[in-house]
Amino acid sequence: MLPRLSSLVLLAALTPAAVLAQEKPTEAPESTESEKAGSAEGQSELVLPPISVTATRTPIEAFEYPGMVTVMPQEEIDLRQASSPDDLLNFIPNVEFTGGPRRTGETPSIRGFSGSDIVVLIDGARQNLNAGHDGRFFIDPMMLREVEVLRGPASALYGSGGTGGVIAFRTLRAEDVLEHGETAALRLTAGYQDVDDEELFGVAGFTRPTENWDLTARLVYRDPGTIRLGDGSELRRADDDILSGLFRSSYEAGGGHELELSLLHFRNDATEPNVGQGAAGTDEVDKDITNDTARLSWRYDAPDDPLIDLDAQIYYTRFRIDETRLDNAGAGAQGDELKRDVDTLGFRADNRSALDWIDDGAVTFVYGLEGYRDVQDGAENGGERDGVPDSTNLFGGVFGQAEFRFYEPFGAGTGDFVLLPGMRFDYFRTTSAISSDVTDVALSPRFGATWFPTPWAMVFGNYSRAFRAPSFDEAFLDGVHFEIPVGAGVVNRFVPNPDLQSQRTSTVEIGFGLEFTSVLAQGDRVEFKATRFRTRADDFIDLQVNQPTPFVDCNPFIPGACDGTTQAVNIPEALLEGNEIEARYDSRRARVAFGFGNLDGDDLTNGGKLGVLTPAQVTLDLGVKFPEFGAIAGVRTLGAFDFDKVDAAADERAGYVVHDLYFAWARNLAEDTELRVDLGIDNVTDRAYSRVFNDAFEPGRNVKGRVTLTRRW
Repeated sequence: MLPRLSSLVLLAALTPAAVLAQEKPTEAPESTESEKAGSAEGQSELVLPPISVTATRTPIEAFEYPGMVTVMPQEEIDLRQASSPDDLLNFIPNVEFTGGPRRTGETPSIRGFSGSDIVVLIDGARQNLNAGHDGRFFIDPMMLREVEVLRGPASALYGSGGTGGVIAFRTLRAEDVLEHGETAALRLTAGYQDVDDEELFGVAGFTRPTENWDLTARLVYRDPGTIRLGDGSELRRADDDILSGLFRSSYEAGGGHELELSLLHFRNDATEPNVGQGAAGTDEVDKDITNDTARLSWRYDAPDDPLIDLDAQIYYTRFRIDETRLDNAGAGAQGDELKRDVDTLGFRADNRSALDWIDDGAVTFVYGLEGYRDVQDGAENGGERDGVPDSTNLFGGVFGQAEFRFYEPFGAGTGDFVLLPGMRFDYFRTTSAISSDVTDVALSPRFGATWFPTPWAMVFGNYSRAFRAPSFDEAFLDGVHFEIPVGAGVVNRFVPNPDLQSQRTSTVEIGFGLEFTSVLAQGDRVEFKATRFRTRADDFIDLQVNQPTPFVDCNPFIPGACDGTTQAVNIPEALLEGNEIEARYDSRRARVAFGFGNLDGDDLTNGGKLGVLTPAQVTLDLGVKFPEFGAIAGVRTLGAFDFDKVDAAADERAGYVVHDLYFAWARNLAEDTELRVDLGIDNVTDRAYSRVFNDAFEPGRNVKGRVTLTRRW
């Protein structure tokens, strides 16, 4: 069923592009802004392309970038009615969230890389939590105005952790809500979803006291309960109370100077298993997760000097995970107090210089420096905590990249070129009292090129080297990992590895794209982009759990006979390769989006499969817009192929197809008052399925709705 479905969908995506490629489209009229989908008033006739500022640290059309980057605007975020980042990003090719249905355990994966292999940014501030079973980062989607996902190596600009890619979140600003001439707005939101009886309440205020000063404040509260799964069972101990807050203010000081302050808070109080990523309901803890991000930025765009476009910021990020054991079923006694604190203090500064070195072209240089320090503090009942070493990471780097644009350099009809050479140098040191320091340096070059043989076609290639330093948990793991209450007791212990080497990768990526405007309707847009990538990793960092099976490999009644170890090790050579396709059509009346991603990987040392793979997936989004009524309705489909790229049969997963429905309606009740209603049904057929490396089924059918009232002055 699924192969047939995916083949039809792939054919549907490719056929329009192939037909359209036979003729050059009519040039679209100029326009300044693309209206939100479904809006009835002031609809722009031209659908503008998404712009990425993460891929190159300079604004560039996502289509033109020699790689794959997805930009999700606020309208798409609103249509998703997402309650977690997983709900937002699960339709992006080769992006997968593992860790089960509980919010606290969600961990992203990009092209097989996860954890410290992905750079996560919130308004440019790094989120460096790497807490194993406790998730990777925490943010409420209602705080966001835009998300970018850069897939593929990014160390040339972002340093350590850029092996898999970058997820960049951007929070709301007053200018996203206030229109010209407006000075204030109040927004109230209420919502509900029945799969976990989650109630949602939000309030936001936006104001512009003067022309050069604005303020944004938002509070969001969620109160979910037990999750009903697709197989009809319930995932208990999944209820949590979540409170999120955002304060953001910017001030334009004149002369091209702009200052901005932002504070972001997330708190989750939950009662759940100590390992919240599974279905088990034992070893329960009262878990309190807090994530705070504070940042101060300065932007200087010299009005009369194209050499100065400076962006600098300092930031502080704090993660607090406090747990109290509620039973004696785990690796400790009831009442034990567990703590994990991770603090990051960092800065970055980069400048963009535009030069007129080329007569028929343009040159832009972006260069800068970055530094940050991570400090982790673990405790159990006031003493040391197993598996959470007290450690410090220190990182520093300098980088530079050029963007050369050549307009038909070899004569008329030869096409335009974009070249992107860049390089970054990094130094890091990881220290802990457990063992000797881990220190290294890395040089991360990249070279990308895009050729536009015609105005509607492009071919690109990219070569990148990336690296990822060992995290303090990987280098200095110590103490007890887990216990099995059988026989005389089975204990699996962490073993530190201060000799752990930095993971280094080399990636070659090639692809092509097609882009058309005014094809079926005036101002519509068609984009198609496909890529193939191949990544070779040296010293690939992997967590190896060596645990004899009681009664099979050993006698558990003999003390120590079945004890095991867990250690982070380097795999000398590994290979990851895959393909991605993204295609979309957008117009005033309709939108269609298609995605495909697959991934394979091998340990070249022993010939086994890498334990980081995900199944091939196909996604399709069909939406119909009703601009006369300010409405949009659509269906999303996600299909995953059978997953058997594993060494152990227990890790195999059956394929599945899941359908979602969505509807949004917005109307001005008065000249200054807008009402918006969002409705949706996730997993319409109540399909029972589970994702890789997780023993819990995913949520079942979920009927949800949200009402938003906005009043402007």
